[in-house]
Amino acid sequence: MQSWKRTMWILWFGVLFCSSSYTMSVPFLPLFLYDLGVDKNSVNLWAGIVHSSAFLVGAVMAPLWGMLADKFGKRKMVIRAGLSLAIIYALIAFVQTPWQLVGVRMLHGFVGGFVPASMSIVAMIAPKEKLGWSLGMMQAGTMTGGILGPLFGGLLAEAFGMRRSFIVAAVIIFAAALAVIFWVKEDRSRETQANTKDKQPITYRMAFRNRTLIHMLLILVVFQLSLNMIQPLLSLHIADLKGGEKGAVLSAGLVLSLIGIAGIIASPIWGRLGERKGHYRILILCLLTAGTVVCVQYFVEALWLFAFVQFVFGLFMAGIVPIINTLMVQNTDEQFRGRSFGLTASANQFGSMLGPLLGGLLGLFLGIHSIFVATGVIMAGTGMIVWMKRRRERSMARS
Repeated sequence: MQSWKRTMWILWFGVLFCSSSYTMSVPFLPLFLYDLGVDKNSVNLWAGIVHSSAFLVGAVMAPLWGMLADKFGKRKMVIRAGLSLAIIYALIAFVQTPWQLVGVRMLHGFVGGFVPASMSIVAMIAPKEKLGWSLGMMQAGTMTGGILGPLFGGLLAEAFGMRRSFIVAAVIIFAAALAVIFWVKEDRSRETQANTKDKQPITYRMAFRNRTLIHMLLILVVFQLSLNMIQPLLSLHIADLKGGEKGAVLSAGLVLSLIGIAGIIASPIWGRLGERKGHYRILILCLLTAGTVVCVQYFVEALWLFAFVQFVFGLFMAGIVPIINTLMVQNTDEQFRGRSFGLTASANQFGSMLGPLLGGLLGLFLGIHSIFVATGVIMAGTGMIVWMKRRRERSMARS
């Protein structure tokens, strides 16, 4: 096996373990709040605070970790994040009050960066003709962990209690960090050569003049915002489709698993298609189709049909983030690679923080069916804007 591919697969398992440890613990924190003495009337408020606190801190810290990755090495940032996250997950098992949990979640956002740093290593070592496929595979690894995590986390919590499941999550991310320590080597000679050729180092101020970079970050924020508008209300909608709350959690988990399975199947395929047909063309197709499919859910009243539509949505949604990452890599300098992935992480977290707030407000005043339409319109509208922008750029280039 080629050296770059071997490193990619090690990091693939690393992001799988990182995503698994995250989804083993974080989705169950609202239920954990009951163990901390929070009553049913205020648990939704506390759940929002617990989730948003990590996203807020993570969005601020991601560019800093990206800068340090470019300066000191991306491998060191992966190891730092892995070891730190292991400590954080272990700490969750010992918190006694809701405020302590908020504090630990803020630390969680502070020390993150495992996946962006891993992505930047793969972007550095992969051949140009394999870049789309490589980043698509890494996205598939993240989605695979997103499926396995809730499954094993739920089983462990049921069998041994939530606190012990958090310890297991800590062990898993610690194992991922050890794998990087022993088996991943980072060749920084290319970065050194790039820094030597460019006497003036690239700063954030200079990078923000890169219009493609700014556009990709804005698309990520809007995509994550629209995607997360519906997530807090999904289980409630499934309960309505089932005709009651009984079994709604299990049904919601199965539906989310279908989205993840679709992502695992489609992410590498979209990466290859982007290399052959053009990344912008695939990005526009995925945004337009995903938005249209989400709008269709306004008319869906049967649970089995809703699950099918969600699976189709997952197929097209899976192409958006890998294509954006590929375009980011192609339009940024190698010496800025770590910071560019730090910025994408920050954009993802800002969108993930704003989406549930906007979705909750719309759900309060308009109802959940209207949120499906709003989400679809935002995604499809973003695709239209990208299409019109590309069309205008081509017409200007011809004239």
